[in-house]
Amino acid sequence: MKSKKILVLGANGFIGSSLCAHLLAKTDFEVYGVDLATHKLMPCLNHDRFHFQELDLTIHDEAIEYLVKKCDVVLPLVAIATPGVYVTNPLGVFELDFEANLKVVRWCVRYDKRVIFPSTSEVYGMASDAAFDEYNTSCVLGPVDKQRWIYACSKQLMDRIIYAYGFQRDLDYTLFRPFNFIGPKLDDIRNEAGSRVVTQFLHNILQGKPIELVNGGQQTRCFTFIEDGIDCLLKIIENKEHCASRGIFNVGNPNENYSVAQLAHIIVDVVSEFDPKWAANIQIKSVTSDEHYGIAYQDVERRVPVIREAQEKLHWQPKVNLKDAIRITLDYHLNGTDRDAVLLQQNHR
Repeated sequence: MKSKKILVLGANGFIGSSLCAHLLAKTDFEVYGVDLATHKLMPCLNHDRFHFQELDLTIHDEAIEYLVKKCDVVLPLVAIATPGVYVTNPLGVFELDFEANLKVVRWCVRYDKRVIFPSTSEVYGMASDAAFDEYNTSCVLGPVDKQRWIYACSKQLMDRIIYAYGFQRDLDYTLFRPFNFIGPKLDDIRNEAGSRVVTQFLHNILQGKPIELVNGGQQTRCFTFIEDGIDCLLKIIENKEHCASRGIFNVGNPNENYSVAQLAHIIVDVVSEFDPKWAANIQIKSVTSDEHYGIAYQDVERRVPVIREAQEKLHWQPKVNLKDAIRITLDYHLNGTDRDAVLLQQNHR
């Protein structure tokens, strides 16, 4: 029987690179990866079922449309997903996260392809629910002058358009909403100071810089290890008995719910396990969101997922706690342990 083909746009990203490795190790899919670089994909590049093309989603329409037509399942993972950029380059966020991805969704409709689209936990915005439910929690975004909401708004509108294509044009889709995925390849903690909280804190510690808690760090987040998230994605891709078709799934770990201030102390403790000198004199200080992000930022008090849909329909449950996720991340950056490479060596198919 001929293997199915899956197209991963944004294959060199955090989710994309790990997903490609797991697809090659655990399934028989032919994997077609598209991105502008390959440094996170090194374990995959020589695999006989991995086919990489260097293409730009905003430029190479004809080539990417051909790949959509060629493949059976499409994952458009290309996006700007760092809060600092939402306030400094909102038009860039809209143009890539919405406009470029809308083309891909329309090609999936045209060629009758299944699309698995990365929504975001941010679509729930400032909803007042204690925990966010895919089908009952309202999406509550802030005022227009708080430009950080352009990301959530772009993703929410994509969700609604994809849902409408399913309703009116019979599109086979799944929407998944990651809740603070963390892991080894999220960012380069030695060379990049991004605005994603775990990697920013790790970077600051290793560089001897203070950890800055925005507004005191009392906002809470649920942290999900990337391999738990990928396990859920594989179940969505498998789609056994169409269990994921036209579904929306929160993918998160409600058991690992911590304030950002608690996170800072946990990270310091784990870094100390590797080398006490890095964390010995670290300063933790509070700053305002205006100081850290600018006046166009607005924060969210909590972000807790209800994961009943994934538990019941996909038989999925997250397993890795926050401390272990940070340990694995540091092991990658400090000792070079690439779990994707090990996985592929152990499960060459």
